[in-house]
Amino acid sequence: MNIGLFGGTFDPVHCGHIALARASLDRYELKRIYFVPANIPPHKRQPFSSYFHRYAMVALATAAVKSFLPSLLDAPGTVVTGPLGKAAWQKEHESPAGANYSIDTVRRLKQRLRKSDRVFFLIGIDAFREIATWHEAEALFQECEFIVASRPGYSLADVANALPGDLRPSAAVTKPFHKQAAKGDLVLPGATVHLLEGVHQDISATAIREAASKGKPLKKFLDPAVAEYIRKMELYKT
Repeated sequence: MNIGLFGGTFDPVHCGHIALARASLDRYELKRIYFVPANIPPHKRQPFSSYFHRYAMVALATAAVKSFLPSLLDAPGTVVTGPLGKAAWQKEHESPAGANYSIDTVRRLKQRLRKSDRVFFLIGIDAFREIATWHEAEALFQECEFIVASRPGYSLADVANALPGDLRPSAAVTKPFHKQAAKGDLVLPGATVHLLEGVHQDISATAIREAASKGKPLKKFLDPAVAEYIRKMELYKT
């Protein structure tokens, strides 16, 4: 069974995230996709809204699609003990103060799956360009395959050169890739990357937060339920 994992700050979750998930669901025959808000993201500043607000927004944004499940895998101070998409957990100890690393999240997910299940990690191409700097990046490629939302302006060489050092092909190998758009599948020893075209949306979480702080309409960028939640809870107000 093919399983998707979509991690991020989701501050807030927006239409671009949902578009990537919907396209991945169909293209790669994913049985379900777990949306995993990070409590403490390692590569970004501390989120503007709390973990629990961000989890609530993810739950609202994914409610209409049966295969989309909000997950508590990275919840603060909790250990998930029930189905990953439901609020069933036990507070056994305080979580460490450190960041939520993707390698740990993927491994926790795989502990709850069958050995035959394939895990696909969903990510945008801009974030993927920094993948070599991630904690235990090479090990992460051993644990899962990647679905990368591509967009114009990126080549297959850009994707190959973003891989961690030991997985990165030589310059001689990637030279022809510079003329190829970032599409199709890149299968190399130790790394499998699926490039998904036509899903990129020019939506900025920063711009959404700024618009929310000024009381501007948000439904163009967000699920209406998420936009209403932000309004009611007065999130992102200066």
